[in-house]
Amino acid sequence: MSKIALRNVWFQLHKWIGLLLAILIIPLSLSGAVLVWDEAVDHVLNPARYATTGTTTLDPQRYVAAARGALNPGERIASLALPERDGPVQVTAITPPDPARRGPPLRTTVYLDPPTAKILAVGTSARGVLRVLHNLHGNLLVPGVGRQIVGWIGVAMLLSSVSGLWLWWPTVGRWARGLRWRRHRNTDTNLHHLFGFWIALPLFMLSLTGVWIAFPQVFAGIGGGGTGPGARGPGGPGARPLVLERPSLPLDAVLSRAGSVTPGNIARVEWPTDRKPEWKVQFAGSTPAAVTVTVAVDDATGRVKPARPERETLARTMRRLHDGTRMGFAWQLLVFLGGILPAVLAVTGIIMWWRARGWKAALKAKQRARVAA
Repeated sequence: MSKIALRNVWFQLHKWIGLLLAILIIPLSLSGAVLVWDEAVDHVLNPARYATTGTTTLDPQRYVAAARGALNPGERIASLALPERDGPVQVTAITPPDPARRGPPLRTTVYLDPPTAKILAVGTSARGVLRVLHNLHGNLLVPGVGRQIVGWIGVAMLLSSVSGLWLWWPTVGRWARGLRWRRHRNTDTNLHHLFGFWIALPLFMLSLTGVWIAFPQVFAGIGGGGTGPGARGPGGPGARPLVLERPSLPLDAVLSRAGSVTPGNIARVEWPTDRKPEWKVQFAGSTPAAVTVTVAVDDATGRVKPARPERETLARTMRRLHDGTRMGFAWQLLVFLGGILPAVLAVTGIIMWWRARGWKAALKAKQRARVAA
């Protein structure tokens, strides 16, 4: 195949991926860009959750007792998170899975004022702007097969980023010619060329990590920690861990035993589940690289395991690369642009295609007029 023929193949592939998937790529990309700053967005949308009166914290049992009064019957407390700086205390509860409902169990989060244990707000995973954006980005609001659709869109975006970089490369002269602004007389085309070049590698990374998240079972054997819909556990294929309704140990005993091994300020407590009946207590001062230091307390025997660093799996690293969690401002900005610019590329690509249809139709009309004459 000649160089020109190969370039034409890449062009057709790039064009039709953009045209056929533009209506999906735009909302998928923009929702991902917003979710990079989900905490800041939540501050704007729900200011009552963060209307704290100070940073002094109380006995964790006070928060749990206060939160129980705001929960519905059947909801089981799954975690308690104390603020790192000036945020609220968060107590999260999970509703037991409903066989008639697809998807993960519903979560209710109670936000409390640290110095007073006063309830500031109650949020649920069933509604809210951010929940809609998470569902839009994760499954296009299509239960069941939506995540697989998003995964295949990611595969298409991988091909689009590779083909776009190939098409950006100048056919004559040095590669630096491609960095010029005036490669074309139309502004939208110049934007498409330049934005496409600068976002090609970040887009490739975001697409790859997105595919990894959508199809975890495909990568389950790489780096460990990859689990997917087919994961097996005591509850059978695809079963999710269920928080114990009545743990054997009370919270104060758990905290006392954990504190005897690792003294310090408590940052987070996770309740035991049927799959792993042990409490996890995280202490403040853990390093992001480690990622955390926790103490595990067996719910049945009360046996305490020494503090240990929890090495994150490759699957978790891929997710952090994708959403920017604990990756620093520079990386989060890159991920944000990786969400904004594909939407710009989709729009400019459609404009370029539509304009090309116009001049091709005009050219054919002139040719027919010449033949008729």
